[in-house]
Amino acid sequence: MGKTKNTSLDTVVTDFILLGLSHPPNLRSLLFLVFFVIYILTQLGNLLILLTVWADLKLRPRPMYILLGVLSFLDMWLSSVIVPRLILDFTPSSKAILFGDCVAQLFFFHFLGSTQCFLYTLMAYDRYLAICQPLRYPVLMNGRLCTVLVAGAWVAVSIHGSIQATLTFRLPYCRPNQVDYFICDIPAVLRLACADTAVNQLVTFVDIEVVAASCFMLILLSYANIVHAILKMGTTDGRRRAFSTCGCHLTVVTVYYVPWIFIYLRPGSKSPLDGAVAVFYTVVTPLLNPLIYTLRNQEVKSALKRITAGRRAVNENK
Repeated sequence: MGKTKNTSLDTVVTDFILLGLSHPPNLRSLLFLVFFVIYILTQLGNLLILLTVWADLKLRPRPMYILLGVLSFLDMWLSSVIVPRLILDFTPSSKAILFGDCVAQLFFFHFLGSTQCFLYTLMAYDRYLAICQPLRYPVLMNGRLCTVLVAGAWVAVSIHGSIQATLTFRLPYCRPNQVDYFICDIPAVLRLACADTAVNQLVTFVDIEVVAASCFMLILLSYANIVHAILKMGTTDGRRRAFSTCGCHLTVVTVYYVPWIFIYLRPGSKSPLDGAVAVFYTVVTPLLNPLIYTLRNQEVKSALKRITAGRRAVNENK
């Protein structure tokens, strides 16, 4: 059990114990290595995308790749919030997390996850304008407007994260402080509250499920129009390039939303699958994003080749 302090009313929790993922003890070293490698590759892969977008003059001014660069930055940050704490689960170190650290982890987890939600919606809107309204695209979407939209999303989700963290941790926690999860997240933490959590569950449903579902519906609507426009294109090459760019985004959206829906539409679930699904969208998805965009996006691959060729030319001239 964690540290507690005694009051005249009850026993107030000052830290939590993250029970982590269930795993056979003989696999502890292997899992430590696997998640450590995933973390390093996630940071390197997303850093590569971020530097490529920044260094290539053809990609940097374009809204789609401004959004891609922001997504890579978010993936690096999200991985750093989740994975180091998860790795500690496979070491002999204490699994305790201070109350304040738990609050911070929950805030940043929802801040970053919600930012990704808005970002995917903006990326879908950008592709809709580029393909369905190409003549008006430079007016309706440009680098400055894209930056303003991203900044607005950050402000909105910081409010969202603050609301979720405040509502969750304003409750008294005086029961056993063992969180049956590998991070401090709302459903797992609320199970330990010694007070009525009905208001929290309602706000969580409205603030997370409804907003996320609205973003998802907007993405589907955008791509329904995009597919219709692509099928009307006269050239095979045009359709191929459009499907290539949009296919990357749809793949990323799918691997983000399916696990999210599985977790948050079943708040009372205690299925052992929940942990594995949560690991997928918090640990694996940030690793997959740079792979998807480098392997399937022709423009990113071309930018990497240009940068590599340029560096080779510079080295040869020295």
